[in-house]
Amino acid sequence: MTATAGAVLLFPGAGSNRNHGSLVAIEREVAPVPVVRADFPYRKAGRSSPDRPPVLLQSVVDEASSLVAGKRIRANRLVLGGRSMGGRICSMAVADGLPAAGLVLICYPLHPPGKPEQLRVEHLPKLTMPCLFVSGTRDQFGSPAEL
Repeated sequence: MTATAGAVLLFPGAGSNRNHGSLVAIEREVAPVPVVRADFPYRKAGRSSPDRPPVLLQSVVDEASSLVAGKRIRANRLVLGGRSMGGRICSMAVADGLPAAGLVLICYPLHPPGKPEQLRVEHLPKLTMPCLFVSGTRDQFGSPAEL
């Protein structure tokens, strides 16, 4: 990742914040590549329920634009991702045209818990950059076999 990444932007899952241990660990491991761990607007406002997808998607676009400008890197050198919902929203933003060098998707929510027929993958075929999916063996949002 560090060969092409100018910076990394990471978002947490729906029930967490930017200080989630997995995001902190990624930041530590990719050093000295700059990393921004960002919160979604609902977390910044102190709410626990996620905003609607358009708000979340705009947040990813805004944070990515700010990071690219602040670090003075090309947008296609930014690696995006996160845990669960954070990774999913980043992948959706990239599928919608946000430039990225790659995606890091930790515990991607392949489907709602207990509803494997409701796949959340319609946008994935639009992704043309490297994608790293990392998931545990007990993830209720998608088993290793399903992934």
